[in-house]
Amino acid sequence: MELTKNLSDKAKRDYELVQNALIGNQGAYSQLMDFYRESVYHTIIKMVKNTDDAEDLTIEAFGKAFSRLDQYSPNFAFSTWLFKIATNNCIDFIRKKRLKVTSMDTGYTRDDGEVIYIDARSSTMTPEEEIINDQKVKLMRDLVTRLKPRYRELVELRYFEELSYEEIAETLNLPLGTVKAQLFRARDFLATMIEKTKETI
Repeated sequence: MELTKNLSDKAKRDYELVQNALIGNQGAYSQLMDFYRESVYHTIIKMVKNTDDAEDLTIEAFGKAFSRLDQYSPNFAFSTWLFKIATNNCIDFIRKKRLKVTSMDTGYTRDDGEVIYIDARSSTMTPEEEIINDQKVKLMRDLVTRLKPRYRELVELRYFEELSYEEIAETLNLPLGTVKAQLFRARDFLATMIEKTKETI
């Protein structure tokens, strides 16, 4: 395309991958993640100081970016656009987490910046709330069964069996980038299903 003539080699590469992703090329999604996953992760972990949160937020960042690929303009570097999405999502996460801790008064911040939480749900949840919570869990498991087999297996391993991304990749003999790319798509599908059934939750 004419547009790519004025771009750097890296920008051309990213632009072509974006175009391929937009037409459904799964390999293009995985390549974009492979190119930027580590740098996005390192940026996020500096902000949240928690490896599990950083892993999940990295996946969320790519998920949000990939769901908005049609809004990306090559007038800006893809990495700049991606990092803006990642940092904004991280800031929202930190803000919500701080509000939750403050409202529950069940957390404190260590000298190294890590927030330590005390789970007060088990001691404060009423019988009615426990029933509602059980219903939510049952609904979530039901929604997961509606996913395509490859997505369902990934979600079950990650969120029900609590395997790490690396363990899932090893278990399924898949590249790490593929595992992460398919997990964010699975989460996107689940989010859509949840929206459609929100009135029953």
